[in-house]
Amino acid sequence: MAKIELKQPVVAEISASIENAQAVVLVDHRGLTVAQDTELRKQLREAGITYKVYKNTMMNFAFKGTDFEALTPYLEGPSAMAVSTTDATAPARVLAKFAKTANKLEIKGGVIDGVAYDAAGVQAIAAVPSREELLSKLLGSIQSPITNLARVLNQIAENGGEAAPAEEAAPAEEAAPAEEAAAPAEEAPAEEAPATEAAAE
Repeated sequence: MAKIELKQPVVAEISASIENAQAVVLVDHRGLTVAQDTELRKQLREAGITYKVYKNTMMNFAFKGTDFEALTPYLEGPSAMAVSTTDATAPARVLAKFAKTANKLEIKGGVIDGVAYDAAGVQAIAAVPSREELLSKLLGSIQSPITNLARVLNQIAENGGEAAPAEEAAPAEEAAPAEEAAAPAEEAPAEEAPATEAAAE
């Protein structure tokens, strides 16, 4: 069987994996221990990322005519390919985080949302929060005023829709004793009147 016939299934497999890819990141995995490689594959799989080692020539054939052709300069030495079809920043995030504890893992470059990045660019993309994190923060900021509004509405409902008058009644009740206390002070001169009349006699 001719070599080209042997290559075709592999090239077709790579082409299929990158067809709807939002991101493809290439790494040099040399030096990783078996345990580290196993853990890396596990983390990538849990993030919905396809990770596989291919020959550079096979990837070169598959990348031609696509956005990922920009990765051709990085096809030197051992190469593994991390592909995501759902989250453009996921491969960069997972790989960059893992590389912090496994310095033998070297990020070569990547194409993310159709834009080519070198290793430094991929590291910068890795710092961008995930879609889920952004949505979570947005939801939290939206829920805060809604929660406060719900609390106020609940208080109004518990008071039979008269939350405002109830609040106004409290100061009036507090003011009443002060007014009563002031009344005897005003009546005091009247009680002293007999003493003045006695002096006149």
